Amino acid sequence: MQAVVLAAGEGTRLRPVSGSRPKPMVPVGERPLAAHAAEAAVRAGASELIFVVGYEAEAVREYFGAEYAGVPVRYAVQSEQAGTADAVRAAREHLDGPFAVLNGDNLYDADAVADLFADGPSVGAYRVADPSNYGVLSTADGIVTDIVEKPAEPPTNLANTGAYVFPGEAREWLDVPASERGEHEITDVLARVVDEYDVSYAELDHWLDVGRPWELLEANEWKLGELDRRIDGDVHADADLRGEVVVEAGATVDAGVVVEGPALIRSGASVGPNAYIRGSTLICENAHVGHSVELKNSVVGRGSHVAHLSYVGDSVLGREVNFGAGTNVANLRHDGEPVKMTVKGERVSTGRRKFGVVVGDRAKTGINTSLNPGVTLSEDATTAPGEAVTRDR
Repeated sequence: MQAVVLAAGEGTRLRPVSGSRPKPMVPVGERPLAAHAAEAAVRAGASELIFVVGYEAEAVREYFGAEYAGVPVRYAVQSEQAGTADAVRAAREHLDGPFAVLNGDNLYDADAVADLFADGPSVGAYRVADPSNYGVLSTADGIVTDIVEKPAEPPTNLANTGAYVFPGEAREWLDVPASERGEHEITDVLARVVDEYDVSYAELDHWLDVGRPWELLEANEWKLGELDRRIDGDVHADADLRGEVVVEAGATVDAGVVVEGPALIRSGASVGPNAYIRGSTLICENAHVGHSVELKNSVVGRGSHVAHLSYVGDSVLGREVNFGAGTNVANLRHDGEPVKMTVKGERVSTGRRKFGVVVGDRAKTGINTSLNPGVTLSEDATTAPGEAVTRDR
């Protein structure tokens, strides 16, 4: 079965992390976000992967190439990004027979994806506490009877996960009218399939739609938690690595460093001396973590530097960021309320009691900078030495 992976999204809600790369290519554990969906499809038996690309498409093409995990890869270009049905329509010329569709910015329970492939036509479902923010499935006797987008009174708590298996005939049903939001929705195609076929559903034990920066932390908590300890890099005899820690070949861990897993230190990265790395932390390729730095539950992007005597907690740092010596991130409000941050111009609760900062590519802080919880530094932003940053910039 062919699997279409939707990887054209710009990811405006994830900015500034996705400012100059597609959201499906942000790092989650050992691979980009979209690669987890691709791996789930391959494990489920996909015969071919078709990536729908658009924004910064070259990053996707460069990573996946012509073959991924032993499965051939093709690409389709979504030019206008006018909804999920529009995205799948871009791949239509490549489709031949039943096909699967997976959102490239979602994490899926791989076993459930295998069930999805085996029982098509089918849709992935996940039980949520508040289904009003999702497409909601109605079911009877194991069959989907209806799907409603963001209903005020949800009929069930089964959310649509953006994972589908369609019959081959559905490739001709992709020209659906635009919704009230002006987008051509794949759920309208699913509704027609429900009318024509018995559509089963595969209930996922674990699923995550990675749309906002704090969900990127949650995604890494999930995938780093699946790591098995592996030490291939250069680790000093006086370093202390505890639990499920991966140090890739070409990475360096200096004397006095303590790493509490789960944690991943990627090739070319260097840590220490005397740094303290707490789970769940991802230190990407060629990043540098200096003397007596403490990191906790954070992502440090490729080529970024966190200089000596700094603290970074519950934060996402983009690529080639430079934190000057003594930069400190606050990650807890004094009133104990969940930290808020700005997403697409609106203040939104992260739902997290502890959350630090989100930093775009190439941003730089002066020495002894203090950053408030929920602050965003845009791409190429700078701070002055000793500055207390309380607002986004």
